[in-house]
Amino acid sequence: MHKKKKTIISLSFILLIWYIISSLNIYTSYLLPSPISVFNSFIELVKSNVLIIHIISSMNRVFIGYGISLFIAIFLGMITLFFTKFMDYFDWIIKFLKVVPPLSLIPLIILWFGIGETSKIIIIVLASFFPIYLNIDKGLKSVDPKLIDVGKAFNFDDFKILYKIIIPSAIPDILVGMRIGMGYSFRAIIGAEMIAASSGLGYMINFAKSMLHTDVVIVGIICIGLLGYISDEIFKILINYYLKDTKGNGWN
Repeated sequence: MHKKKKTIISLSFILLIWYIISSLNIYTSYLLPSPISVFNSFIELVKSNVLIIHIISSMNRVFIGYGISLFIAIFLGMITLFFTKFMDYFDWIIKFLKVVPPLSLIPLIILWFGIGETSKIIIIVLASFFPIYLNIDKGLKSVDPKLIDVGKAFNFDDFKILYKIIIPSAIPDILVGMRIGMGYSFRAIIGAEMIAASSGLGYMINFAKSMLHTDVVIVGIICIGLLGYISDEIFKILINYYLKDTKGNGWN
């Protein structure tokens, strides 16, 4: 059976079960609104532009934080490649920070940087940087030495070896890191907006929760999932383009 057909069947099954449970009134509408109620709330939020404003706000933060993470990861990846011994002094810092959940740092970040945009951007950077950097580092260092020897045989200088051999060979790992990093960005921004924000999907979910508007909460969750799904599909297309044998390698 085609994958899209399986997706439609599984989605229809979930909606049917959801509709049946909500119709049986096992839970009140505050705890489990019906799919129709959620859809109506979605339409109202779109018509009033409230949902669009929150989506734009969240996506803006995600792209800024993600862009900063990508730039820093590429910069450090290059330094690690050419100055391996120098970076050995800081390897322990990276290993330490990569296991610290960014959301656990929110109280400190708010204390130091306030509740403005800076705090939310920092949280996204902390969440998305490590998967991007670690995959870039792996890709740059995993180039077949024989390819580099061939480049040297053709009198390639270091710069030409970098952009003609190393970077093309590292692109699949870089794209995988970017793909994972984007997912971490979405997870981090929602947590940050639920704690300290006046706009964004995380703020919308938190505010709706306090007002017992569970239907709006579900709308926010679905929007987050769809945005993350679309971004993941884009990266999957890029990975499949540069890495033709990705089917079955666990990244689809």
